[in-house]
Amino acid sequence: MKAKATAPIEASTLANAAWPVAIGSAARLSHVSAKMVRHYESLGLLAPVARTDSGYRQYNEADVRTLQFIKRGRDLGFSMAEIAELVGLWHNRKRASASVKRIAQKHVDELAQRIDAMQAMQRTLASLLNHCQGDERPDCPILDDLAGHGC
Repeated sequence: MKAKATAPIEASTLANAAWPVAIGSAARLSHVSAKMVRHYESLGLLAPVARTDSGYRQYNEADVRTLQFIKRGRDLGFSMAEIAELVGLWHNRKRASASVKRIAQKHVDELAQRIDAMQAMQRTLASLLNHCQGDERPDCPILDDLAGHGC
């Protein structure tokens, strides 16, 4: 799965926003749906946000930047647990960069394993396709393999 690139929000856009903003604006500014904003808040990835007297969420610039951080982490394939740890490290100015590197290295290693597995699947399917006549006969090495009769 290819990570979708999203254009970063211009600093001037954030600077010109009238803070605090409602959930719809926070979602638009961070390229995250309002549903996901609520989800991230429920997971504790965002600090509890201020609310109006009528109960509407109010997001400040730091909240939107955190949402952007989470979005970028998701785009790079980090798990929610990894993102939670990274958000904590990002907010901790006394962090050791070694902690961040450890998380990123583990993720890179896991991605490499998944890529290897997917390439093996691709090779197997390509081989099966090469052995399939694709004609009107019922013989099908692809189905035979799926049924466990291929090897």
